[in-house]
Amino acid sequence: MPRRPRYCPAGICYHVLNRAVARLPLFERIADYEAFTAVLQDALQKEPLPIFAYSLMPNHWHFVVRPDADHQVSGFFRWLTHTHTMRWHTSHRTLGTGHLYQGRFKAFPIEEDEHLLAVIRYVERNPLRAHLCRRAEKWRFGSAWHRANASVVSDTILSPWPVPRPAGWLDRVNQPQTTGEEQAIRKSVARGAPYGADCWISQTAARLELTHTLRPRGRPAAN
Repeated sequence: MPRRPRYCPAGICYHVLNRAVARLPLFERIADYEAFTAVLQDALQKEPLPIFAYSLMPNHWHFVVRPDADHQVSGFFRWLTHTHTMRWHTSHRTLGTGHLYQGRFKAFPIEEDEHLLAVIRYVERNPLRAHLCRRAEKWRFGSAWHRANASVVSDTILSPWPVPRPAGWLDRVNQPQTTGEEQAIRKSVARGAPYGADCWISQTAARLELTHTLRPRGRPAAN
C-alpha cells in the first residue's frame, strides 16, 4: 500500500531535509552542486514553492519553505529528489544501481517569529559549522551566498521572508548559536516535532497530528 504524502498544509513554515543513502556523497565536485541547482530551478518552474533559505552540503541538503497549497511541499520535493536521482545516475553512469536518497524527506513546522529566524540562521550556518568555508556567505551553494551577491546575481530561487530580516543579518549568521538553540533545532530535525514556543508547539502538534513527536522515546516505565 503506497504511503500517504507528508501533510504540510499551506501557510506554515517548514524546515525540510534529506540525506544520501548511507550518508554517501551527493555532491563531490562543483558540477554536482550546479546540476542540483539546475534541477531546483526546474522544480520551481513547475511548482513555485516559496523558499526562504537553503544549504547544499556534501551528503545532504536543507530548505526552509512555506507552501501556498496543502500538498505543495510533498509534490515539490518528490519531483526534485526523483529528477535529481535520475540525472545524478546518468551523469555518474550508475543507472540501475539503486537509491540515491535515504528515503522521503524529513520536515518539521516552525513558528513564524524569532524561531523562524533561528532555523534560517541554523541552515545558513551549516557550511560554516562543517568547516567548508570561513564565512557562511562564501559558500556558493546556499542562500547566504545569494543574499550577499544580490547585486550581481539574478536570484530565481529565494522568496521574500514573512518576517523582517534583522539588520546585519550575515554578521549574525556568522556568530555561533547557543548550544540550547542548536540542540532544540536538531531535536525537531530528528523527530519531526514542531519548533516554536511551548503553547504554539502543543497547538500545532494537535492540529497536524504530530503529538507523537513530543512524547519521550523508549518504552514506558513498568508499574
